Amino acid sequence: ETHVEASAPARSGTSTAPADGRATRRGGRRLRYAVVGVVLAGAFAFLLVKGLDSALDFYLPADQAVAQRAQLGERTFNLEGVVRPGSIHATPRGVDFVLTAGSAAVPVRNAGSPPQLFQADVPVIAVGHFAGSSFVSDQILVKHSANYIATHPDRVTAPNGTKR
Repeated sequence: ETHVEASAPARSGTSTAPADGRATRRGGRRLRYAVVGVVLAGAFAFLLVKGLDSALDFYLPADQAVAQRAQLGERTFNLEGVVRPGSIHATPRGVDFVLTAGSAAVPVRNAGSPPQLFQADVPVIAVGHFAGSSFVSDQILVKHSANYIATHPDRVTAPNGTKR
């Protein structure tokens, strides 16, 4: 036997969707895809902003760091400056010294061994954060290696005007 059903014309306010719910499932899938897309776009935007934020604050000269000390709090950043002559003192845990930039001088307490090229009047980066009146560091990076200085002697100038 063959049954043929006639459908009545759709009235306003009624649905013409099949009774088995195929249209509802399609709409549900679209909604899920939209939600997943929004979540992925949000995650991408978050990572992009975080990445740009850390890149913008990568090197902060000592004078700018002192001026922004309240905003920096205990956040880790890279402090840039020149090692003040006469300020290097070995400690049981590493080395203490003073970094200068502009008119600012920042006492640094470093835990660990400084690099071989670390010395007075050399530009360095100290990685760490402010703690009280000092900058606490666990890594020191010398900005220019001996090879770089030998290759480009006119590019590195110490604060006293001498070429390095």
